[in-house]
Amino acid sequence: MSQSPASTAPTAPTTSMAAVAYSEFGPADVLRRQEFPLPEPGPGQVRVAVRAAGVNALDCKIRDGSLRQVFPVDFPHIPGVEAAGVIDALGEGVTGLTLGDQVFGPTATGSYAGYALAPAAVTTLKPGPLDWEQAAALPVAAETSYRVLELLALRPGETLLVHAAAGAVGVIAVQIAVARGATVIGTASEANHDLLRSLGAIPVAYGDGLVDRVRAVAPDGVHAAMDGAGRGDALAASIELTGGKERVVTIADAAGAARLGVHFSSGASDEPRHRPAFEEALALFAAGKLRVVIHRVYPLDQAAEAHRESERGHVTGKIVLTV
Repeated sequence: MSQSPASTAPTAPTTSMAAVAYSEFGPADVLRRQEFPLPEPGPGQVRVAVRAAGVNALDCKIRDGSLRQVFPVDFPHIPGVEAAGVIDALGEGVTGLTLGDQVFGPTATGSYAGYALAPAAVTTLKPGPLDWEQAAALPVAAETSYRVLELLALRPGETLLVHAAAGAVGVIAVQIAVARGATVIGTASEANHDLLRSLGAIPVAYGDGLVDRVRAVAPDGVHAAMDGAGRGDALAASIELTGGKERVVTIADAAGAARLGVHFSSGASDEPRHRPAFEEALALFAAGKLRVVIHRVYPLDQAAEAHRESERGHVTGKIVLTV
């Protein structure tokens, strides 16, 4: 795996840091800049001076309270579950990482902040060619793609249908599946069809008539389907196209999965696969076979607008905050 050279560790403030947080569930307007005590790493953790943080649809759903039964939070709550930055403190027992390392990965505390704690076991050295924004966009998308493709047991020569193929997870899943030798059909709006072709996928428009459009480009059938859209009849169409429920997985429609009897996968419901996911993604990136698509970059103080854009939909790739 490529590694970044160590850089001088930043000097952390002694007692506090700036972050964007909320003190009640609600619309994006509840996000406010606040001051918090500087977090101290516990055993097996590192503290990262955050350079960039990924924005996920999950962040918005936790913020608006719709997932409060599944993801309860204490207020005030700093959102964000992935980041890239520079290690500035090590917890007890951490080996293989040093102060000043440039890293990326999932976070144990909110990443919309100047500093975040991260589990050392899956904190990964950032290759030099991967910039901060790309590195922050990769953890959730890479891990989710790897996990779902593993659940689907996708084999070379098979055909995979990816719903929301131009989304943050979709663009990574498409490229990993193509690199593994699969034929990939991706649903997306017409505006994103050229992007999908450039990533090696066959694009089709979503909406009425989807089944017929997919069959027209896949006369030999579809073996597996991954749903990242969570809308309309994507799951029903996937069951019809694959001929069953066994090889259909959704990451966006838990209610639909329960109703139709297909698998809903999340980092909470299935074993996370960060380490092998990052290894494969970085190898593909180094070989020029993986692009990290950034939709838009916002400064941290504009996190509310980043959430609004995420909630409007039609996001191509990943929204990222810079700190």
